[in-house]
Amino acid sequence: MKISVEKAIAQAKSSFKRGDFGAAQELYHNILQKFPHNKRAKRGLAEVLRNQQKLSDSSIKTELDSLGQMYNQGNFSAVVNTANSIIKRSPKEVSVWEVLGAAHRGLGNIKEASAAFKTVVELNPYYAVGYNNLGVALQDQGKYEESIEFFTKALSIKSNYAEAYNNLGNSFKDQGNLEKAIAAYQKAISCKPNYAAAYSNKGRALHENNNLEKADFALKKSISINPKNYSAFNNLGLLHKDQGKIDEAIKWFEQAISLNKNFISAHLNLSTLKKYRPGDPQINIIDGILSKSNLSEHDRSRLLYISAKIQEDLGNYKQAFDCYVAAGNLRKKILSYQLKKDQILFSQIKTSSSKLKKYQLKIPKEDISTIPIFILGMPRSGTSLVEQILSSHSQIHGAGELPFLAQYGEDVSYGLRDLNQENLFGVRNDYLTKLSNLSSSEKFITDKMPHNFLHVGLILNILPEAKIIHVKRDPAATCWSNFKQYFAARNLGYSYNINDTVEYFKLYLDLMNYWNQHFGSLIYDLDYEKLTRDTLVETKKVIKYLNLNWENACSEPHKNVRSVKTASQQQVRRRVYTGSSQTWHKFSPFLKNIFDDLKYL
Repeated sequence: MKISVEKAIAQAKSSFKRGDFGAAQELYHNILQKFPHNKRAKRGLAEVLRNQQKLSDSSIKTELDSLGQMYNQGNFSAVVNTANSIIKRSPKEVSVWEVLGAAHRGLGNIKEASAAFKTVVELNPYYAVGYNNLGVALQDQGKYEESIEFFTKALSIKSNYAEAYNNLGNSFKDQGNLEKAIAAYQKAISCKPNYAAAYSNKGRALHENNNLEKADFALKKSISINPKNYSAFNNLGLLHKDQGKIDEAIKWFEQAISLNKNFISAHLNLSTLKKYRPGDPQINIIDGILSKSNLSEHDRSRLLYISAKIQEDLGNYKQAFDCYVAAGNLRKKILSYQLKKDQILFSQIKTSSSKLKKYQLKIPKEDISTIPIFILGMPRSGTSLVEQILSSHSQIHGAGELPFLAQYGEDVSYGLRDLNQENLFGVRNDYLTKLSNLSSSEKFITDKMPHNFLHVGLILNILPEAKIIHVKRDPAATCWSNFKQYFAARNLGYSYNINDTVEYFKLYLDLMNYWNQHFGSLIYDLDYEKLTRDTLVETKKVIKYLNLNWENACSEPHKNVRSVKTASQQQVRRRVYTGSSQTWHKFSPFLKNIFDDLKYL
């Protein structure tokens, strides 16, 4: 028999007063299935769920108190065991699922954390904090679109939820959507004016968006609100590092560590700027953190990269190699990388490229005012140095590694979107719109995202005006440099196992050969070793390829004061030097001639 909403709510309230929470919950759920916006049903259900969390069993209450203490002490394994024990007896305790998710996240078990937080929102669909936590767990997995969905859900329930806005900004930033990220951080600050973390994150996003003065202001504002905000000190270090102010950067990183000796991000950043000597106090700190049994795989991996750098600097190459291997194994596991997926992807790119020819865009002359220069190749092949040299020219703006081509066009390159003129013009216009916000008066703008080598076919279809410079470096040096590097980005999973790195390099060689067969005259191959040996001659050739007049500033790239954000930041600040491609030989006894078959055609 059907009953009215009023009667159903009255029955639910009566059940609640009797303590029959199950019956009340079922009635409210039934109402909300038919009338999802009924505010009284939402409030009633929330009250039921809150009361269900109040456990009557005193022994369980004691366990919950113990659970909180264990979590605060960082004993996450014990939290997981205790929480699972409670859940067996009381499976609908939202607070227990919540702390279980947090403990799994602390252990780096991000899939388990997601599952726990998903249960939280299933038990309480109107719990904003639950959606926020689920969003963070998805963010940890690199599932940014899904995380944005749940942060947005949290904000639809609680419109002034500053933490959700801050996390939403983090997802936008990790996607490369810096404008939306900055706007989200500002919303967080509007909700919570003294929100130090949001100011720090906003400062980092402004930095990545090349608004350096505003970034500096936001970071120092964060510190003025919370002088112990070690994350803001770390971000200030990155800001100064990218401007080549190494002494200042070291000072900020050390300040971050002095506030939190366990802050691994600052340790990692500091390790890239210094050469370790015996007795360096940071060595004991790193060893101490590594000795902890409750480290997440993510933290242990980063610490092992630091240890590898320390051992390499100290000349202990076998120990360094073992640390690089262990660190990489953990990173590969975290990312669930499989070489087979890349092998399939490269095949898809070739198939899609052959179809792209049928939809060649007809572009009017003088259609764009700023011409993109794509500097591409394997990561660690010298693309940063090439950009530093070229951006010293008055007619070239160095924009760094831009995510826009992949953001708007990778599904076209991979054959995952229908091919037609409209879609291709859409990718072209979206990309050029982003470029127009980065440069003002220069004739050219560089995009040095190395992995754009995947999209050469797309580039030459939608941007026939573009210039493509392919940087080639000694294969052994390139592979080794990739393998030993910790990349914050999640799309370089091949670099964490030396065999995967070599096999990926072969895929890259094969694809570049394919592009050269079809577009050889449109791709400028630049040899990194020749560039470092005879910089002036090779640079003049590139400038000539771009149809620009020579400027002497291009022969002194170390004087270029632009911000550089890549792993090669320190190298491009020095005078161009030779020999960097030989450093891998220190590790050759452990590599079993693995690079011998790698050769450019």
